[in-house]
Amino acid sequence: MRFAVPAVMLLPLSWLYGQPAQESVKEQFAKRAAKLWSLQPVVKPDVPAGVTASTNPIDAFIAADYNAKGLVPAGKADKLTLLRRVYLDLVGLPPTPAEQESFLADNSPNAYEKVVDRLLDDSQHGVRWSRYWLDVERYADLDGLDGSVMPASSGIYLWRDWVIAALNHDMPYDQFVRAQILGNRYRPETVTSASGRRTRAEGGVEDTFALGFLARSAVTRNDKDHDIAFSAVEIISTAFMGMTVGCAKCHDHKFDPILQTDFYSMKALFDPLVLKSVMLATPAAIFENGQKLDEYKRKIAPINAAIEALTGGYQTRLFDERVALLTPDVQAIVRKAERDRTPEEQKIFDDYYPVLRIDADKLKEVMTKEEVTKYNALLKQQSAVAKPAALPSYWTVEEDAARLKEKNYVLTTGDIAKPEKDHPVEPGFPFEPADIDFRDGRREAFVEWLTAPANPLFARVAVNRVWGWHFGEGLQRVTSDFGLLGGRPANPKLLDYLASEFVAHNYSMKWLHKLMVMSDTYRLASKAEPSVMAHNVTADARDTYLWHFRLQRLSAEPIWDAIHYASDDLDLAIGGKSFQLSSADAKQKFFLPKDGTMDDRTNRRGVYIVRGYIPSTDVMNNFLTSFDVDDGRTPCPLRTQTVTAPQALFTMNGDLVQKESEKLADAVLKQSSGDVPAAVTGAYERVLGRKPTPAERDYALTYVGQDPGRVKELAWVLFNLDEFIYVR
Repeated sequence: MRFAVPAVMLLPLSWLYGQPAQESVKEQFAKRAAKLWSLQPVVKPDVPAGVTASTNPIDAFIAADYNAKGLVPAGKADKLTLLRRVYLDLVGLPPTPAEQESFLADNSPNAYEKVVDRLLDDSQHGVRWSRYWLDVERYADLDGLDGSVMPASSGIYLWRDWVIAALNHDMPYDQFVRAQILGNRYRPETVTSASGRRTRAEGGVEDTFALGFLARSAVTRNDKDHDIAFSAVEIISTAFMGMTVGCAKCHDHKFDPILQTDFYSMKALFDPLVLKSVMLATPAAIFENGQKLDEYKRKIAPINAAIEALTGGYQTRLFDERVALLTPDVQAIVRKAERDRTPEEQKIFDDYYPVLRIDADKLKEVMTKEEVTKYNALLKQQSAVAKPAALPSYWTVEEDAARLKEKNYVLTTGDIAKPEKDHPVEPGFPFEPADIDFRDGRREAFVEWLTAPANPLFARVAVNRVWGWHFGEGLQRVTSDFGLLGGRPANPKLLDYLASEFVAHNYSMKWLHKLMVMSDTYRLASKAEPSVMAHNVTADARDTYLWHFRLQRLSAEPIWDAIHYASDDLDLAIGGKSFQLSSADAKQKFFLPKDGTMDDRTNRRGVYIVRGYIPSTDVMNNFLTSFDVDDGRTPCPLRTQTVTAPQALFTMNGDLVQKESEKLADAVLKQSSGDVPAAVTGAYERVLGRKPTPAERDYALTYVGQDPGRVKELAWVLFNLDEFIYVR
């Protein structure tokens, strides 16, 4: 079979950009940068006049597009539809029946604005919106290889807690980003004393939790594969610059003005970083834990010795048999003492270790029946001796003085073992200004440029992300790619207006949220009249110009939260460790965090459900994967919204929905003092955010009859309606 390749794909990129072939690559890329829309200065446009009665500038820009495209906007959403929409949007929880009644009864002109202000001040707002930013920044409770899980896992939740607190306190966005890259949200980086001595200005201790953003990337304590630096380049560039710098890891970028040397110059900013463990315990707790550990070792030692005496011969035999199956060169590496292995050899050993490890089940297969009985008894004794829980600590990063002195090179195919000694690089970054000053530090200089109001990428990327999370799609549709392949914004003037005003309002994210959700555009109905629909679909079938509100499926966490919230079974506590939805089997326990590192409460908000990836075991529950939650290995700028059979099976057959349906029935019957019709109405209000229509009420009462026991069946039906998991 032959495939036809479009001719344009065969042309050199210099042709696409209109550049003569004799120019150097660096000159060509500089000209590309000069032409790319996203690298042009942000210029605040005038707000279109006379196109709408709304005083919200967003509506003026949108209305100008309506006029230009011949579109007719859908009508406004009804009050309860809008209330449910904004509640789920800003706090991730549905409005209670009392909140619904209060809003319906409030006919004041600012009734909706009062709701918005209250939701933005609610501590659950940070919980809801942390999930968006943590998706982009690759939050995971666990990540790594078999036998090598990221060291930061035990305290990584503190980074999540920091993000939640930052959003709740409306930390300016530039400080929000600075803290996660520097561990210091404040300017300046250095201060000069009266004697003229320059010293580093340290940030608050709490901002060291923000460095979990960088520490999360390492999967070994010595970060032997430079995961921190590689990930920093790739994630920071996509999350905060909207540029795919990671595509230049192995060669110059094929489309955007980013050289391979730009990638490794940016990597040099982060190469000096090493992991640092910080203890959270008090001195008294540390001493007490030491005594407990000594006692544990004293008790466990004779049991371990007995196990070794019983199994040592079998261990050696099975190990030798497995090693014999390997190639001679790998056998030689395996049999070397660890201190004698080179870094390359140690990597090979680590890769083969899962195959060589002898589990208890394999030992039992070759033991006699009597030995197995004795072995099981010893294992039982071993497990009965409880090891003291690990003291609370967390991992952060710091610069290593020795690494700061090392030279940096381009790496062949990104392999740290293959530096190109003839291609050294200096610390830097793409689009670096000529007068950049690194005296205050590598990262400091970069972040100063990154967060500067004059940077055309920083505010544009941020407001576009927030817009996409509110409206279902960014003004620039590909929210993490402001390069050539990302396309151009549907409404560039609106994007630049929002970016310039975002800077003018001190990067206040709550100001930005309020401006967006207070717009008439946000308050449109999701369904237009048939005549309006027929007219508009021809000109704008994708709703690019927002003539109606996009129907959006709830993501996994709000679905989880809404199910529990409706039945009065949701723990709204803020912060703390993650929890697992299922008990780990023996194999999983080998890789997953040990006792004491997970929360026992399983009715907390969905943001606290464990997520991550380890090759040999399932870290994430099927509920999360069914509803399109990424595992955190790559940034997730906007979640996929699939409609699949496993989702329906979860709501129809899952134990959670069965259990919460029963609790919801108990709650509404208790609230109505056993009055079944009132309980039916209460169930509708809790699950769907509205009362049943007369027809729905008749159907429900016919189905339930006067049997209170059938209210739980009705609750199950409501949880299985499309209306429950979609936002109109």
